[in-house]
Amino acid sequence: MKNYILEYSNLIKSKKIIVSAKIKKQIDKLVFDINNPKEYYFDLKKASKPIEFIEIFCKHSKGQWAGKNVVLDLWQKMIIQAIFGFVDKEGFRRYREILLVVARKNGKSTLLSAIALYLLFADKEGGAQICCVASKKDQARIVFNEAKNMVAQSPTLAGHIKKRKSDLYFPLTFSTLEPLASDSNTLDGLNVHGGIIDELHSIKDRNLYDVIKQSTTTRQQPLILMITTAGFVRECIYDDMYEYGDNVLNDVIKDDRFLPLIYELDSRSEWTIPKMWQKANPGLSTIKDLESLEENVARGKNDRKFLPTLLTKDFNIRETGVNSWLSFEAINNQETYDINNFKDIYAVGGVDLSSTTDLTCATIIFKKEEQFYVAQMYFIPEDKVEQKEKEDKVPYKIWEKQGYVRFCPGNKVNYSDVTEWFIELRDTYKIYTLWIGYDPWGASMWVDEMKRNGFQMLEVRQGARTMSSPMKLLSSELEAKKLNYNNNPILKWCLTNTQIEVDKNENIRPVKGRNTKQRIDGAVALIDAYVILQEKWEDYITMTNY
Repeated sequence: MKNYILEYSNLIKSKKIIVSAKIKKQIDKLVFDINNPKEYYFDLKKASKPIEFIEIFCKHSKGQWAGKNVVLDLWQKMIIQAIFGFVDKEGFRRYREILLVVARKNGKSTLLSAIALYLLFADKEGGAQICCVASKKDQARIVFNEAKNMVAQSPTLAGHIKKRKSDLYFPLTFSTLEPLASDSNTLDGLNVHGGIIDELHSIKDRNLYDVIKQSTTTRQQPLILMITTAGFVRECIYDDMYEYGDNVLNDVIKDDRFLPLIYELDSRSEWTIPKMWQKANPGLSTIKDLESLEENVARGKNDRKFLPTLLTKDFNIRETGVNSWLSFEAINNQETYDINNFKDIYAVGGVDLSSTTDLTCATIIFKKEEQFYVAQMYFIPEDKVEQKEKEDKVPYKIWEKQGYVRFCPGNKVNYSDVTEWFIELRDTYKIYTLWIGYDPWGASMWVDEMKRNGFQMLEVRQGARTMSSPMKLLSSELEAKKLNYNNNPILKWCLTNTQIEVDKNENIRPVKGRNTKQRIDGAVALIDAYVILQEKWEDYITMTNY
C-alpha cells in the first residue's frame, strides 16, 4: 500500500506539480501529523480501504468513460487517505468536516458519489443515514443518481443494495442513501452519518448546513463532505466556510475535526498563465479537458461578461457578477482596527436611510496617516428580523450579536437611533463628525433632528453627475487596500451586491442588480460619505493636519 499523501507532497516539493499556497500548507500539516502522531495517528490500511473499494466496485456512467472502472487521480487518492486515514486510539476518524474547493469539471460528482457509496456499504455503521444535500432537489439528485448508476453497474453492489422509491437501502446494516434539499419535508429528525453537500456556494443561507451538522451529534465518526466551486453570492455559507477553513489552516482557529482543501489561483492575475491553471484544476488533462479550458480563457480575454464566470468556475476566484462595481479581490480586506484607539479625531459621515421598514446604514470615514478607516452601524426593525433573514438570506441575528447592526423596537426603523449613534461616537468615543452626507428624499424631519444636535448636514444627489468621480476614486482606495472597514461583513456584502449604471459619458452611479433583495445600503452610505469627503477635502486636511 502506498502513502499517497507523502507521494503528493514529494511531487509538490520537487515542483513536478503546482498547487495553491493553501493546498501546500495543508499538505505540509498532514505530513507533519503523519510523522508526529499525538492524539491521532495515520492508519495506512484504513486510509487505503476506500480507494480499493472505489476502484474495484465503482464505474463511470457518462461520456467517454461510461462503463469503465473509476481510476482515481493521485490528488483524489491523497484526499481520500487524508479523510479516512487519521484516527484516534479507538480507531475513529479524526476529520468530521471536509471543505474541498475545486474548479468545475474536475470529477467532483463522481468522487462524491463513490465516497457516499463507501459510507453506505463499507463503513460498518449501523443504520447509517447518508444524505446527498443541495439547495435544490435536482442538484441533490446529481450525486444520488450517479451513485445509483454505480450500483446498477456492479453485480456485487447490486446484489446487496436495493433501489427503493426515494433512496438506496443496504439491508445488512439498515443503512440508506437519499437526496435532500432545503425544501425537503424530511429535514427534521435526521440522524446523519454522512452528509454530502454538493456545490456549497449555491446554498444561500446556512440553515441547511446547520440542520445537517446538528443531526450528526449521536454518531461516533460522522462525515460532512462539502465539495464546491466558488460562487457569485457573497457573505453566504460558502464564504463562512471558506473563511473558517482559512482560519483553521492558519491556526487562527484550532479545530482538529475540520479539513480545508482549497484548490484556487493564488492571484487573480494568474488566470492568463497556463502553468498556474492546475492550482485550481488538479485534474487538468486527466479529468478536465485542457483544450476546452484554453478555449474558455481565450474567450474570457475578449468577453468582459464571460470573464467573471471563467474566474469563478474555472479558477475559484471569488467574484461578484458581470455588471458589478468592484471585483471581490478589490473588496476583500480582512484588516481590522480597534475604534478605541482613535479618540479625538475628525470624521465625515454618510447615511442611507432607505425606508422605515428596510435596512438603514450610517457611516463615518476618517483618515490617519496614509490610511482611511470606516465605521458603520446598520439598523432594521426588530419585528422584521425573521422576515428579513429569510428574504435577504443573511444572518442579521448573528450580526447583531457581533455589534454590526442594531434592532429598532417595533416594526420600523426609528431614525432617532441613527442620530444616537452619531452622538455616541461624539460623546463616548470622541470622534467628531464634521459633515454628514445624505439623500434629501424623505429625510427632512431626521435632518432637522440632526441639526438640532449640532451636526452639519449636506445633501448628496443620487446621480452619476455627483457620484461618478468619487466612486472611481473610492474604488482605487479599496483596490489598493488603503481603506480599512474593519472587515465588516455587512459592508462587504453590500459592496459585492453593488452594480453600476454607466451613461454615455462613462459616468457611473450605484444600482441594485436584478435581485432587489441584495442590499446595497452600506455601499451607498459609504459613497455618500466619500462624496462629502472629496467635496470638503481641503477643509478636512487643514482641520486634521494631514
